[in-house]
Amino acid sequence: MKTAILGVWHVHTEDYLKTAMKYGEVVGVYDENESKRKEFCEKWGLKEFECLEELLQSSAEGVIVCSSTNLHTNYIIKAAQAKKHIFTEKVLTINPEDSQKIKEEIENNKVNFVISMVKKYNAPVRTVKKITDSGELGKINYFRYRNCHGGSIDGWLPAHFYSKEQCGGGAMMDLGAHGMYLAYWFLGMPEIFSSAFTIACENPKNKDNVEDNAVTMMSYTDGAIALNETGFVSKCCPAVLEIGGENGYVKMVDNKVMKATLKTQEEWVDVPLEEELPSPLVQFLTNKADGDCGIDDAVALTVMMDKAYNKIM
Repeated sequence: MKTAILGVWHVHTEDYLKTAMKYGEVVGVYDENESKRKEFCEKWGLKEFECLEELLQSSAEGVIVCSSTNLHTNYIIKAAQAKKHIFTEKVLTINPEDSQKIKEEIENNKVNFVISMVKKYNAPVRTVKKITDSGELGKINYFRYRNCHGGSIDGWLPAHFYSKEQCGGGAMMDLGAHGMYLAYWFLGMPEIFSSAFTIACENPKNKDNVEDNAVTMMSYTDGAIALNETGFVSKCCPAVLEIGGENGYVKMVDNKVMKATLKTQEEWVDVPLEEELPSPLVQFLTNKADGDCGIDDAVALTVMMDKAYNKIM
């Protein structure tokens, strides 16, 4: 696929560019920040689009959206209207109303859409999902996902990731997106949300005082509870996914999965990992997306984030 990079704001932009160059041709780059756009294009030897319209009129068949979240609505809608296929970083938008506008344009213009819910294709996570879907755990009553890093402590997280205007929030909106879409993937849309957001690290970049340490608790009509834990202030912290049911429990810690169920006589046993699948971006570029990272999933993620931020204790 011929693609264009729409925004160089995100920390994943260069990695996405390398993947796009591996699987196709990148015809150019646009970012509304002229100096950052020029610097990026000069570094990678790419064509610089001086306005959005120039990109939309180019030979690009698709766009890879790496702009700040507050620009997603305008960019994605215009890309859809120009019949460009769309890959975007999460989250889709800051508010649910805008996500619905995007959905309408995606469907009306019949373009492909993929959002970067990369953890769904991770081998350990897929292993936990397979066990959960098999029914071996019985009725599921508990979900917990913890995903953190030390970006605030070590100072490597860019200053613009603390911008409330550009991001819509802090750690939960960024890193916490993974736990949100996984909770939806495993259990569906929660009924009740309650969040605890704090600032645990003094960082001069965090001028908007967005949260760097966060937990959202969610509950379901069938009695299940989901915990999504995240933050920029934890070091040496493994990724943890736990699912509990009436007949057993499964736990993922980084690349290891263990379960204890009635079938294992309640003894903990190691579980062989499922196959790692190509990333959402690779699936997008090769026209092989399986639908697990589509527009409905993207809209649901925005809805969940909106509810989490409106229920801060």
